[in-house]
This record gives sequence, structure tokens and C-alpha cells, in this order.
Amino acid sequence: MSAVSNSIDLVMPQRPRTTTSVDTWHMSNSFGKELTGTILSGTTEVRLATTMADVNAAQALRYRVFYKELGAVASPETAALELDFDKFDFVADHLLVVDHALGGAIVGTYRLMRRRAADQGRGFYSTCEYDISRLISHPGEIMELGRSCIDSRYRNRTTMQLMWRGIAAYVFHHEIEIMFGCASLPGRKPHHHAVALSYLHHFHLAPAALRPRAHDERFVIMDRLPRDAIDQRHALSSLPPLLKGYLRLGGWVGDGAVVDHQFNTTDVCVVVQTDSVSARYYKHYNRTARVGVAG
Repeated sequence: MSAVSNSIDLVMPQRPRTTTSVDTWHMSNSFGKELTGTILSGTTEVRLATTMADVNAAQALRYRVFYKELGAVASPETAALELDFDKFDFVADHLLVVDHALGGAIVGTYRLMRRRAADQGRGFYSTCEYDISRLISHPGEIMELGRSCIDSRYRNRTTMQLMWRGIAAYVFHHEIEIMFGCASLPGRKPHHHAVALSYLHHFHLAPAALRPRAHDERFVIMDRLPRDAIDQRHALSSLPPLLKGYLRLGGWVGDGAVVDHQFNTTDVCVVVQTDSVSARYYKHYNRTARVGVAG
């Protein structure tokens, strides 16, 4: 296994913190370079993986959530190891939410992969489902988000906000201009999500210059209902929290959904242009994520 590349080493406290919310910075590379900081909420902290043990713990959490809880189909090797892993894990960064009240146990994770990691020969995971050539051709820095999961005991607004604070710090530090990745609706039956898919297609379709498209052999139509038949408020409220979060950040979706039979989901490809992040998020993250960061 090769080491994880370019993570941010956020300072880990030696005992549980009781601070309600703290953001400080000074950044450092996961398996090598400079950068440090602290992003806390109560006893939980967000940081990046700095060892293969960290990565394995994230993979174990993903296995428990994706396979044991949500019904993904495990290969014999995956089942034997009880780890969700693939070739992308060993070049990506892994954002972690840890709870120091549980001895630093990992309770949330998100995989982050920049162009540099993808260029190491593995590409981006999203290319398994989508043509993302328009995103790849973008001249600025891009980042793929994926493999997001949170322990069932921590699925609340506080944990999600903590995770997004970590992502925001990473985005600002690496000057990322576009974020993208596959987001999921539960189950393998797209017609069960006719309202959600139609709403996303009619009201949040990415501009042509940045629009991913599902590969022809996997393409599932999204515009199942006419635009004027959709109650936008109801449709938005029915979306999973992660998808709603992307939309609140000004996100769009690509053309076509994809059924992921292994993970028991119906996927859409989400694109977020970071300069279109809503003002309230931008002002907060710009203020907190840049504190103390060396150029």
C-alpha cells in the first residue's frame, strides 16, 4: 500500500475538549509537509488522516455503514477484511471526524481527491459512472468528494457542519475552484425517486461547460416529471441531507443518474463551483479557514 498524499495535520488534543466551537489554523501535510490547526465542536474534532491506521479506521467505518447498515454487496475480500476499500484510497486524503470522549474513535469520514492524486494513474472515481472530461479540462484546481459516511449516533447537524468546516479549510488552503462527486439516493429503483430526480434535473442542472454526463451504458433519465408538476419546496425537503447541503452551497447536478448495484444506490453527479458558495458560508469559512495559514 502506498501512503496517503498531502493531508492536513490538524492538532489532536491529548484529552477530551469541552470547547463548544473552536477554529484555529497552521497547516501541515499528512505524511510529510507543513500545516497545523484545530477545528473542534465539543469533544469532536475534524482532521485529516496522517497514518495508514487512520485510513484503515475510516475504511472500517465505511464498511459498517455501507455494507452492514445500507446493504451494499461485498466482495469476498471486502467481507473478510470488513473494510470498504478501493484503488483510490491510497492516493486520496481522508477527512476524519474523531470523538475524543471515545478515545479518538473515528465517527465520520469523507474522501478528498485533488487533480494531483488523480494524475498518479488512477484517475477519479466518478469516471466509473460519468464523463467528467469538462471538469478535468478546467484549468484551475478541482477536487472530488466521495465515500462520505457518519456513524449513526452522530448523524446530526453539528457533525455535518464540523465536517464541512474541515472541507472548507481544505478548499481554501489548496485554492480549489470546483468540487464534484457522486451523491446518492437510497435503493436501485430510480422510479421511486421520480420527484427528486426531476427536481434536480429541472432546477439544478449544471451549466453545459461544467456538466458531467452519465455514460451511455449506465444513463438513467432524470426528467421523469414535467417541470410545472414539481412542488419545489416538497422536493427539496425530500432529498438526503448531503444532497441538500450541496445545493445550499450553490451546487448543480450532471445529466443522467446511475444505478450503483454494488452500493444499493441511485447516484447523481454533483458539481460545486467554490466561487458561487452562498455569502454566509463563504464569509464564515473565509474568516475561519484562513486564520494563521502560511502562504
